[in-house]
Amino acid sequence: MKRSLFLNSIGVFGAATLALAIGANHAMAASGTSSPAPAATTGKPAPKDPVVATVNGYKIHLSDLAKAAQSLPPQLQQAPPQELYPVLLNRLVDERALLVKARQSGAAKKPSVAKSMHEAADRALESAYLRAEVKPELTDAAVKAYYEKHYVGKKQAEEVKARQILVKTKAEAEKIIGQLDKGAKFSDLAIKDSIDPGAKNGGELGWFTKDEMVKPFADAAFALKPGTYTKEPVQSQFGWHIIKSQGKREKPAPTFADVKDKIRQTLTDQAITQALQSARTGLKIALFNPDGSPANAPDAAPAAPAKN
Repeated sequence: MKRSLFLNSIGVFGAATLALAIGANHAMAASGTSSPAPAATTGKPAPKDPVVATVNGYKIHLSDLAKAAQSLPPQLQQAPPQELYPVLLNRLVDERALLVKARQSGAAKKPSVAKSMHEAADRALESAYLRAEVKPELTDAAVKAYYEKHYVGKKQAEEVKARQILVKTKAEAEKIIGQLDKGAKFSDLAIKDSIDPGAKNGGELGWFTKDEMVKPFADAAFALKPGTYTKEPVQSQFGWHIIKSQGKREKPAPTFADVKDKIRQTLTDQAITQALQSARTGLKIALFNPDGSPANAPDAAPAAPAKN
């Protein structure tokens, strides 16, 4: 693959797993491509994080390639190491060369550039501080404790298992109810008459909680005793329903594996909110309206009407 085409596909890189770059490094050594000298040649142990390039004395390490590899799209991460390694290496050399030239040009002295650099540094510092504040709240023990407190032994929502037949008119629904009253099989009529996508499965809806269905349907379904069906058609925005209850139960509590990612996100949101609130403690903060007036000032008296 030509380097220019590969670079266009990759774009700008972020952080990465070291294993990918290490694998590429070993592949380069095996293929005879230039790479850090092996221990057998130098007589010294191979460094854990070897220098793979220098630009005006600035050292680029193997770990820098690992960082560059992480933001690759998944399909590019599957590329052979012998293709990834030189492309990533040359990309980092290009970036460092541009930075050297930019510094030599004096661009950093331009007010707009200096301001952007200062703002970028502030954002990086804010992010680092926030990560440090949030990370202690996201331990495996904290996630597990949240699960034990909020899920284990807690009463879960009631669920109903049901089938339905959905038709366009009340008259059609009443006719079907008449057939059910005479002993017709619910699933057969669902397959024959229902316009619902689940008709081919006999109108099977599976288990659902009350808040997962539109209100008229949910109210009717949860009012039924298992084994019975609605004697009157139920109208919703989708049409007219005949519903048959197949059972009721308390929804099973989710397993830890099912909700651990959700819990971690919840704890992350809570920790960020707490960190933001704590950040204001002890600071003098004033808020202003769009016109520059103090936001907490009493409403100004209405202006006198203009004289004609």
